[in-house]
Amino acid sequence: MSELITADLVDLDLSAETKEAAARSLAARMRELGRVTDLDGFLADVAAREAQMPTGLDGGIGIPHCRSAHVTEPTLAFGRSAAGIDFGAPDGPADLIFLIAAPAGGDADHLSILSALARHLMDPEFTSALRAAEAPGAAAALIRGDEPEPEPEPEPEPSVDGEAEAPGAGAQPFRIVAVTSCPTGIAHTYMAAEALESAGRAAGVEVVVETQGSAGFVKLHPAVVAAADGVIFAHDVEVRDKGRFAGLPTVDVGVKAGVNRPGELIAEVRAKAARGERAAPTAPMDAGADAGDGFATRLRAWLMTGVSHMVPFVAAGGLLIALAFATGGYGINKAPSVADHFAWSESASWAALLFQTGGVAFAFLVPVLAGFIAYGMADRPGLVPGFVGGSIALTVDAGFLGGLIAGLLAGAVVMAVQRLNVPAVLRGIMPVVVIPLLSSAVVGFLMFLVVGKPVAALQKALTDWLGGLSGTNAVILGTLLGLLMAADLGGPLNKVAYAFAVGGLADPNEGSLKVMAAVMAAGMVPPLAMALATTVRGRLFTASERENGKAAWVLGASFITEGAIPFAAADPLRVIPSAMAGGAVTGALSMAFGCTLRAPHGGVFVVPLIGSPFLYLLAVAAGTAVSAAAVLLLKGLRRPAPPKAADPAEDGEPVAVAV
Repeated sequence: MSELITADLVDLDLSAETKEAAARSLAARMRELGRVTDLDGFLADVAAREAQMPTGLDGGIGIPHCRSAHVTEPTLAFGRSAAGIDFGAPDGPADLIFLIAAPAGGDADHLSILSALARHLMDPEFTSALRAAEAPGAAAALIRGDEPEPEPEPEPEPSVDGEAEAPGAGAQPFRIVAVTSCPTGIAHTYMAAEALESAGRAAGVEVVVETQGSAGFVKLHPAVVAAADGVIFAHDVEVRDKGRFAGLPTVDVGVKAGVNRPGELIAEVRAKAARGERAAPTAPMDAGADAGDGFATRLRAWLMTGVSHMVPFVAAGGLLIALAFATGGYGINKAPSVADHFAWSESASWAALLFQTGGVAFAFLVPVLAGFIAYGMADRPGLVPGFVGGSIALTVDAGFLGGLIAGLLAGAVVMAVQRLNVPAVLRGIMPVVVIPLLSSAVVGFLMFLVVGKPVAALQKALTDWLGGLSGTNAVILGTLLGLLMAADLGGPLNKVAYAFAVGGLADPNEGSLKVMAAVMAAGMVPPLAMALATTVRGRLFTASERENGKAAWVLGASFITEGAIPFAAADPLRVIPSAMAGGAVTGALSMAFGCTLRAPHGGVFVVPLIGSPFLYLLAVAAGTAVSAAAVLLLKGLRRPAPPKAADPAEDGEPVAVAV
C-alpha cells in the first residue's frame, strides 16, 4: 500500500489564485505519480463536489475532495498559499489547501487515515505546525502522523486530604449522542465529529459521535443511546437507522453546521431538553442489523428497510387511487390517458388524473421494495440490481412476493461480488461499472429464467385465496392480523402485517380490500385505547402519561400505532396484552362485517372511502373499549404503591406504581 502523501505531493509555495487553479496544480502532482489517470475527468468530479457545498472551513482551510473513477488509490496533496485562496469559508481565504482524492471503491485502511486527518484539521496546534513547516518532507510526515507523540500531561496535584480533585466531581454531565455524515463520507463527516466532541469538552458536556462515513459505520452502543439526554444530527445524507434515537430532544442540521458552530448546536439541544421537547415517538421500520446478529434478525432488518422505503409510495399512490374512485366512480380505471384527453371543467378528467398519477406511484412499489431490501443488505451497490430485479418481478407477474425475493437475491449477489479479489486497476470502477453490471446480469437471469415463473404462480394462488376469503377463514385471518398490528406497536410484527395488506393492494380484489381495512382498523386501536383509559381513570396513570393520552387521540385516529409506545415502555406487561386483545377484536369484526378499504393509510380521515363505514367505526370502537377495559383492569389489580410525599407535578393526585 503506497503512502497517502509524500514530499512530491506537497507544494509549500502554491501560487494559484483561484480554487480551480489550486485543484489543478495539486492534481497534476497526483497524475505525475500515476494516482490520477484522467486529470480533466478528476477535476470535473472535484468541481461537482464543490458545487454541492463549498469546502472552505474557518481557520484558513480548504479541503476540495471527491470520489472519482479516475483515482487509482486514496491520495492527499497539500498546498500552502501565501496570498490565500477563496474556498467559500465564512472567515475568508484559505492558506492551507488539502486536495483529497478517493477512488470510487476506496479501501478502508486509507480512508480511515483520511478520516483521522479530517479530525486533525480541527486542532489549532496541527494547523500551526503545517504553517511553520519549512520542507515538503516535513509537512508530509506531519500529515501522515509520523511526528512523535506529545509528552503526557502531568498528573493533577493531590488535594489537602491526599486525593486528586476532579472538576465537577460527583456531578452527572449532560450526555449527547450525535451522528455526522456527508455526501462523500471523507472529510466533513469526521471534522464535524471532532468539532462536536471538542465543543462538548469545553462546555462540560459528554458528546459521543457516530460517524457514518467512508471509513466504516459502527453503531453507537444501545446503552449509550439509552443514557443520552439529547441527539444532534449533522448530516447531508440520510442518517442510517435513525429510529434508534426516537424520543430524544433533537437538533437536525447540515454537516457544515456541525463543523462551524458546534457550540451553538450543543446549547440548542440542551435548551430543548430543558423545555421538555421530545421527538415524536416512532418505532424504527428500517432498523439495521449488526454483523454479529443472527440470520433471522438480519433478515428482518433487511425486509423492514425495504418496507419502510416502500410505504410512502404506497400511501401516496393508494390515497390518490382511492380519491379517484370516490370522485369518479369505480369505472374511472377505464378512462383514457389524461395526456391525450383532459377537460378542465369535467370532474371525470380530474378523477382520471388522480387515478393515473396514483397508478404511476403504485408502479414503483415493487421495485422500491426490492431495491431497498438490497440496499439494507449491501448498501448503495445493491440499489441497481435491486430495482432491476423488482421491475422484472412486475414484468413476469411475480408481484409483491417476487419483489421480496428479487431484493434478497440482489443483495446476496452484490455481497458475493464485493468479496471478489480484483486487480487494483479495476477497484476504482467496481462500484460504478463492475458491480452494477455483474449483479444486474445475474439477477436478471435468476428472475427471468429460474424463480420468476414459480413465484408468479404462488402470487396468483395467494391473490385467488384472498379473493375467496369469507366466513370463518376471514374472521380468523382478521384476528391474526389484529394481533400482529398491536403486538409491537409499529415494530417489525406490525410492519409484517401492514406489508401483507399493502401487497394485496397491488392486485386488488374483494378479499385484499377486506384485509387492508382490518389491518388499518386494528392499528388504530392501541393509541385510542390508551387515550380512553387515561380519560376514564386518570389516577392509574402518571401526569406524563395523561398528557400523552391527549395526543394519543389524534395519533390513533390518524392510524399511527406508535402513539401507544410511551405507555408500553412504562408498563409493557399490562399495556401490550391489552392492546393485542383490542386489536384482535377489531380485526375479527372488520372482516366479519365485510368492510373494505382501498386507501393504505389515513385513519378516520378516509372513512368516506371505506366500504360499510359505520360498521367499520363500530369495530374500531369495540376494540378500543376492550383494550381500554383490559388495561384498566390489569392496572387496578396491581399492588398499591407505598405512601409517599405528595408530588406537586402530579397535582396532588396519588399515582400507582407499576410492579
